[in-house]
Amino acid sequence: MTNNPSPQLPDVVETEEQLDELLSRPTPDVVAALGRLTGDIVFLGVGGKMGPTLARMAARASQEAGVRRRVIGVSRFSDPRAEKQLNEWGVETIRCDLLEPEQVAKLPDAANVVAMSALKFGSTGKQALTWGMNVYVPTLVCRRYAGSRITAFSTGNVYPLSDVRLGGARETDPVGPIGEYAMSTLGRERIYEYFAEATQTPTTIVRLNYASELRYGVLADMARRVHAGEPVDLAMGCLNAIWQGDANAATLLSLERCAAPAFTFNLAGPETLSVRRVCEAFAAEFGVEPKFTGEEARDALLSNGGLGHRLFGYPRTPIAQVMKWIADWVRWGGRSLNKPTHFETRDGKF
Repeated sequence: MTNNPSPQLPDVVETEEQLDELLSRPTPDVVAALGRLTGDIVFLGVGGKMGPTLARMAARASQEAGVRRRVIGVSRFSDPRAEKQLNEWGVETIRCDLLEPEQVAKLPDAANVVAMSALKFGSTGKQALTWGMNVYVPTLVCRRYAGSRITAFSTGNVYPLSDVRLGGARETDPVGPIGEYAMSTLGRERIYEYFAEATQTPTTIVRLNYASELRYGVLADMARRVHAGEPVDLAMGCLNAIWQGDANAATLLSLERCAAPAFTFNLAGPETLSVRRVCEAFAAEFGVEPKFTGEEARDALLSNGGLGHRLFGYPRTPIAQVMKWIADWVRWGGRSLNKPTHFETRDGKF
């Protein structure tokens, strides 16, 4: 794998068009992998924060590899602008409510599936819907696409809080989800694991923690609070972050690792980032004094991404560069998706 930082990273990101291009730019490894991969690719739940640029990267890599395939994005598409944009990027779209078995049954065949549908934020008070999205939908997906390669998103929330000195939970560590959202995500993993063995469906489970870009993510959350003069809670004193473009690349590469029994890896940045120090760095960029509440605990929700780095390459985009882009973006009023990550949450209630 190529481990050197990309020599083509811009100094600044000025527009959403430039940002989306950067997030969806395939690496040489991704182009090679999509050249080897056979069959169409369907992205289930493509309308979320990460899905559009991930699907676009697949379309771009396939084109660069000279492979003709359907790249299909499936979502309810409550925002029609997202569907139009995907179409413009060469991604075919299908409207589907993945909670409806009849609609799922009519989805087109595909040799490769990226399952992204989930419910996290707003899950408190909607526990039944949370379990429906995170456990029932995967059951429908596994039955519809038995025998296909399935890369399914999960989360680092399946782990308990770990000592910040130990570098984050590894794939071999015991799980210990906190709260109903996290428990439902472990249920999601168990469904994919069950069907991987029962139907010999090659599967990869991606424990993501956390993907960040300029419009949303843990780093953008902190930057906006610091810029607005709002206090930042230090209760979750450390975290992981990875540039979403690097997360997109690793996700597509993981299709080649699908196996039965299922293969699981952490998708996380290499550093254990201090919330206090990240906020201080943003404050220096903005020329303000950061404000804090609470104190750092000795444990935090952390994932060790070493296995993924060895298999799919070290992240190409340094977090320091991401933070510089975010600071510039926030300073000149770049758009926010207004979807806070609640990174400070320690009780599992999202």
